[in-house]
Amino acid sequence: MAERLVIDHVGHRGDGVCITGSESVFVPYTLGGETVEVERDNGHPDRRQLMRVEQPSPERIEPFCRYFRACGGCAIQHWQMEAYRTWKRAIVVDTLEQAGIACEVAPLVDGHGAGRRRITVHARRRNDGELHTGFAAAGSHAIVAIADCPILDPGLRGALDVARALAEALKPAGKPLDIQVTAASNGLDVDVRGSGPLTPTLIATLSNIALRHGLVRLTRHGELVWMRAPPTIEIGAARVTLPPGAFLQATVAGEHALAALVAEYCKRARHIADLFCGVGPFALRLATKARVSACDSDAGAIAALQKASTSASRMKPVKAEARDLFRRPLMPQELRDYDAVVFDPPRQGAPAQVRQLAASNVPVVIAVSCNAATFARDAQMLINGGYKIEGVTPIDQFRHTPHVELVARFSR
Repeated sequence: MAERLVIDHVGHRGDGVCITGSESVFVPYTLGGETVEVERDNGHPDRRQLMRVEQPSPERIEPFCRYFRACGGCAIQHWQMEAYRTWKRAIVVDTLEQAGIACEVAPLVDGHGAGRRRITVHARRRNDGELHTGFAAAGSHAIVAIADCPILDPGLRGALDVARALAEALKPAGKPLDIQVTAASNGLDVDVRGSGPLTPTLIATLSNIALRHGLVRLTRHGELVWMRAPPTIEIGAARVTLPPGAFLQATVAGEHALAALVAEYCKRARHIADLFCGVGPFALRLATKARVSACDSDAGAIAALQKASTSASRMKPVKAEARDLFRRPLMPQELRDYDAVVFDPPRQGAPAQVRQLAASNVPVVIAVSCNAATFARDAQMLINGGYKIEGVTPIDQFRHTPHVELVARFSR
């Protein structure tokens, strides 16, 4: 049965929110002030499916992607940019206020640049035998077949074509097949997960596909299938050879914006710890002016960072260590010699490591986060331990989504 609702505002997840008495109802793809016709979303009593916008907001614009509302990658393409940017900064402001953290929040920094430089393409065979290769549907595990994506970095040109070719060759049945494609400086780097063991015949077929599509490397669960050249990226003055399936910041512009803030916040430090360091987007830049100790649980990333640091010129010593900071955080006595600590954990934050930082005497701590809620929790621990938060800068690396990066500086 159809309902008519008036949307109050856009919530932190990108859905329009209708407030009815003491309850809130969430309607994707709507904006504040709009009158909309909706239907119930089976299985989600607090959600509705948008059928029609009866009275649109003056801030509503036409989405630029033909897959919008089917593909789940973007939540917001229908909002004027200035209003969208105000909302995105407000996610950080509101989250900190709700946590009782008072600090200045800088204007939102645009980190989209040329677009996303890494994607994971999913392939599933439906019950009718048809193979779908693309991205997950909004609020579903179904796959939307995608021929093109307008928010990708030009370096990913051909990524969807090669993903389809690999999926056709691997013929996924029942199990999910995920194809991660990264735009390296010298071409496309692809890691396939979920394919099962590869026969010699299949390896030959996949190698031919890799050659035909000009890949620099093809791996399966990190194991080499085919390589034309080691895939590399530039980080500051260093050239990093990527381990298979490497985690990178989603955009080049986003990485540069984050790294610039980190460098500014610890510019006087001479000995820095970079925790959850990955392949070194901060460590390799900081090492031009300071000694750096870098830690991450990913041994492949650590090896890549260490190799890059030793082969680069005009760089101070970098000590890289594979260490699980969730299970074995650096303790206060291990932290006592650092002038600054940078930490950039996964979305769940880093409570175990932050507890030890809060008990330490490190004069400057720089937090990088992709989740405002877990950042607020970790920040509160630092504040309770005697640190002062000096400001937060939000960065929009994931444009058209509710995800926002941020950088904050704490000092004693």
